[in-house]
Amino acid sequence: MNDARPLLEVRNLRVEFPTRRGVLTAIDDVSFDIAPGEVLGVVGESGAGKSLTGAAIIGLLEPPGRVAGGEIRLSGRRIDNLPAEAMRRIRGKEIGAIFQDPLTSLNPLYTVGQQLVETIRTHLPLSPAQARSRAIDLLKSTGIPAAEARIDHYPHQFSGGMRQRVVIALALAVDPKLVVADEPTTALDVSIQAQIISLLKKLCREHGTAVMLVTHDMGVIAETADRVAVMYAGRIAEIGPVSDVIHQPKHPYTVGLMGSIPSIVETRERLAQIDGAMPRLNAIPPGCAFNPRCPRVMPVCRERRPELMPAGTSLAACWLHQPHEAAATAAGTIAAGSATGLSTGHAADEAAGKAAGGAGIHGGAAR
Repeated sequence: MNDARPLLEVRNLRVEFPTRRGVLTAIDDVSFDIAPGEVLGVVGESGAGKSLTGAAIIGLLEPPGRVAGGEIRLSGRRIDNLPAEAMRRIRGKEIGAIFQDPLTSLNPLYTVGQQLVETIRTHLPLSPAQARSRAIDLLKSTGIPAAEARIDHYPHQFSGGMRQRVVIALALAVDPKLVVADEPTTALDVSIQAQIISLLKKLCREHGTAVMLVTHDMGVIAETADRVAVMYAGRIAEIGPVSDVIHQPKHPYTVGLMGSIPSIVETRERLAQIDGAMPRLNAIPPGCAFNPRCPRVMPVCRERRPELMPAGTSLAACWLHQPHEAAATAAGTIAAGSATGLSTGHAADEAAGKAAGGAGIHGGAAR
């Protein structure tokens, strides 16, 4: 990967759902980039807005959901304001999608070959024979054995892992520039997960495809992603290089997520847990949305909403990384963090405002 212009640019994205009782904001001021050949992981609890962000990018928001603000650009071209027909031509050709349940992504009444050929001929000027040959090559490249015979089988004749391979083949059928993968390994067992992860990495490196990988599994992120964005209540809480976010998280929410993962090398009687639950869209608190659950909450957290700010090599939306805010509460927050097990080894430096300038939103600068 290089420092070329990002393939995907999301700027200040806002997604709303009008209701009889008012407008609910599901995605609020989300910004990030993905470079060609880069995998950006997007993680968070259920309801954080991960899948909704992906749906907004590929133009598949369910009504009455709507993009109410911001911009989405693909290769420099704005796509969030395109008519439905223009977006349909982009979807499939320039943006591929891999969904959580492969069985619902495939039409049970058609063979996988018919579905692949139709997708290929919709976007490429190929004859039926040429499209079929390309479909067979795609099935082979995704690890389907005896592809020449299996191409005429129906989805129910494939196992879960094989169906997911077919869905990946569909997503990559016309060499899209971007793939949005929404929980692509959730329904699969661990051994098949590893194969799908390896396959995604291999295919996307070979094709130079950018990938937005939506998941709740930090193990998948660690194995697959170059950078990771942690979402909470419709906003990005932290974004940065995957190894730094996993091993040196800067936002208390990310620290809590990391602490809840079992370790194979460390023995603990109890895993850390984050008290409370994700707020409903009509009950997001003022200030930082995480403040009711945060063990290091400060008065400012309840009054003002933090923007993403430099925190080492990452960016974190937390007042602990604002020098004048952190210095005023350094002793109390460090002590509180240590008492709850949510303090990192860099807490003192961060509280003193020593976070170095990072560029976590932009893929090129983060690598």
